Amino acid sequence: VQLYESGGGVVQPGGSLTLSCAASGLPFSSYGMAWFRQAPGKERESVAAIRWSVFNTWYADSVKGRFTISGDRDKNTVSLRMNSLKPEDTAVYYCAVAQRPGVLMYARTHNYWGQGTQVTVSS
Repeated sequence: VQLYESGGGVVQPGGSLTLSCAASGLPFSSYGMAWFRQAPGKERESVAAIRWSVFNTWYADSVKGRFTISGDRDKNTVSLRMNSLKPEDTAVYYCAVAQRPGVLMYARTHNYWGQGTQVTVSS
């Protein structure tokens, strides 16, 4: 199983970025996917998640109203549209796949992880 993230980069405060993630080699259809992030010196935190069967989405309070998660279950892809970016959004962003039911905003629910993509918000 491989997860490939793309779309990271450097952006000024108030700017936008879209992260994309594609999973390949999954043994069976996923339950859902999610984005996490980890800033230097901080613990990994959940950002957003999507459950395929009902297309429910969840967001961390810090990104609600600014970030939007979307994806395609059949293609095993997920994206994260990030608007109104702030310096505190700077982190390595990871996508993750859950193959079985669970709380998708919990890291332990996910079976596979991408290598991460750096997002830097700076003027």
